Amino acid sequence: MNISRLCELLVVLILVLPGPAACADSICFGTPRKGRIAGAAQLPDHGINYVTYSSLGVTLGRTYVHSRVRDAMLASYSALVKIAPDKIYVYGETGWQSGGKFKPHRTHQNGLSVDFFVPVTDVKGRSVALPTNPLNKFGYAIEFDANGQYQSYSIDFEALGEHLYQLSIATKKAGSPISRVIFDPPYLPRLFATKHGAYLQSNVFFMQSKAWVRHDEHYHVDFSVPCSSDQSR
Repeated sequence: MNISRLCELLVVLILVLPGPAACADSICFGTPRKGRIAGAAQLPDHGINYVTYSSLGVTLGRTYVHSRVRDAMLASYSALVKIAPDKIYVYGETGWQSGGKFKPHRTHQNGLSVDFFVPVTDVKGRSVALPTNPLNKFGYAIEFDANGQYQSYSIDFEALGEHLYQLSIATKKAGSPISRVIFDPPYLPRLFATKHGAYLQSNVFFMQSKAWVRHDEHYHVDFSVPCSSDQSR
């Protein structure tokens, strides 16, 4: 039995047996496009300044990630509470507990992909949660215009930039640095014009080409964690 397989079995035992954990890290296999994960962690459905896109999605098990990704996400939200206490954030779909194909997404297979819905303000300039419900495919059917406007909601680019900055810092500390961000390319100049725009432009890779679907209502983030290439179960 190879080491990666043995470590996977240890994680499974930790999940089902009582007592202190000897190895809390998840184990990822393959890539976000073709992979799986053992010992994934489910994200909390809400916190002081964030909420999930769907309680049904949580119940169905669509919000699991690698433990290092979870730790970094929660650390970034904690930092944002102190820095931008009036901002509200919404995270979207992540992946299954054991990974694997995750329709309708092309990635999200090994616990290292997370969708974040854009932070928005209402007509009064207040930070609010973007409405995500079955009528708009839990937010994924929302279409913002060229000015970052959807009905009475406007993309809060400063809040978005602050989130990505804090997430970048937190992921580096957690050992799961950001490897890629997919966000609608026409919006990137506005993001790079924010307080942390220069940092983001120099330290975070943004895909410049057009994605298979428009990423205007959410930004997709892939994280980098050493994964086993072993695809056997």
